[in-house]
Amino acid sequence: MLRKLITFLDLRREIEEKELIHQEIERGIVFKGTNLYILVFAIVVASVGLNTNSPAVIIGAMLISPLMGPINGLGYSIAIYDFNLFKKSLKNFGFAVGASLFASTIYFAISPVSTAHSELLARTHPTIYDVLIALFGGLAGILAISSKLKGNVIPGVAIATALMPPLCTAGYGIASGQFEYFFGAFYLFTINTVFIALATIIVSQYLKFPIRSVIDPSKKTKINRWISIVIVITLLPSLYFGYKLVLNEKFNANAELFCQNITEFEGAYLIKHTIDERKRNINLVYGGAKLTEKQKKMIIGKSLSFDLGKAEITIDQGFAFSEAQPLKNNPLEGQLNAMSMNLRKSQEKLDSVALIPTKGKDIFKELKVLFPVVQNCCYSEGVFYNQKGSESKSIILIGYIQELDESERKTIKNWLYTRLKKQEVKVIFERQEEKEVSTNTGLDQKVN
Repeated sequence: MLRKLITFLDLRREIEEKELIHQEIERGIVFKGTNLYILVFAIVVASVGLNTNSPAVIIGAMLISPLMGPINGLGYSIAIYDFNLFKKSLKNFGFAVGASLFASTIYFAISPVSTAHSELLARTHPTIYDVLIALFGGLAGILAISSKLKGNVIPGVAIATALMPPLCTAGYGIASGQFEYFFGAFYLFTINTVFIALATIIVSQYLKFPIRSVIDPSKKTKINRWISIVIVITLLPSLYFGYKLVLNEKFNANAELFCQNITEFEGAYLIKHTIDERKRNINLVYGGAKLTEKQKKMIIGKSLSFDLGKAEITIDQGFAFSEAQPLKNNPLEGQLNAMSMNLRKSQEKLDSVALIPTKGKDIFKELKVLFPVVQNCCYSEGVFYNQKGSESKSIILIGYIQELDESERKTIKNWLYTRLKKQEVKVIFERQEEKEVSTNTGLDQKVN
């Protein structure tokens, strides 16, 4: 059983000839001819996608980008201790990065659109999650290169690791003079580079690719030490940013709950709210009744129940109407009045629905005292439809055992009209058998 499991998980049976893998990695390193043109086209496509905030265009740039070639070359050359290949990979990688930064900086410098959209901003705050994406994406990539069954893995890895967009975002940071964007995006690119290369080293050594040069153990130890140092230096900031991301997400969720809890306060209505989780700011804009300073403090005081820490909460008045001095000429007054009326009507409907069970219980109590012959009753609200339209009525079903004559029925109806203060009442009398009454006796006694 164990042998079958090991055979099932074994990668070596599907691995391509090692010399063919070596040649393929060497071809992916070089930026000349086709690779060079594809690099230039990918830079332009990615820059346009970021500039127009188009995810589809950005994905297209990821698919055609040849940047993974020299990164795989770096990891592979370290794993097999081929220092000539390492120098060649590093040289071509440096050229690709420089060309990408130069082209994207020129594009954003001349582009008439200078707004930093969400797709661009998403590349400026890398976290530990980006490390995981780069590592496992790199593992999938090098396995696809090494396998006879390559499939469509490499395009998927290109999308997941997203090498080109961070470089173009760094170019935007240079062009716009916003160097926090440059450093954030370039750090994301560094994470992708280091951990894709690390994944290549791990898989290359696991698959036992042949070492291409003679190396003494002390030099091997030194190389491994440098690899560890680079990994730690790259990893530590991402852990911090990942921790900050978790805190920001928690703050944002708590702030949203807080805002949902204060949508209405003493005649004032929350018409807009803005949450800045990084700066720990919440801005509330109210319309309706004018809020006093005391009321504002009461609203801010409610935030203590939502674990918002030292959040800075500001409250602005969007528009306000005083009952003593209404603003006759304000075009928003009619809208506010209509909104208030609709809210009141909605609340009245909810209150009336919630009180239906209680109203039925009270009616039965009073009926039982005045008309002992009544054994039970059912109360509800309904809508009656006819050719002319519809009308709302209260529906009351009266259950009895002893026969009720017409005068008794009329007396009960008149009492119900008076009790409910309306004529739109549908009264239904229903004679019940002894079994039905005995079944309901417990309920009747409980009500009485």
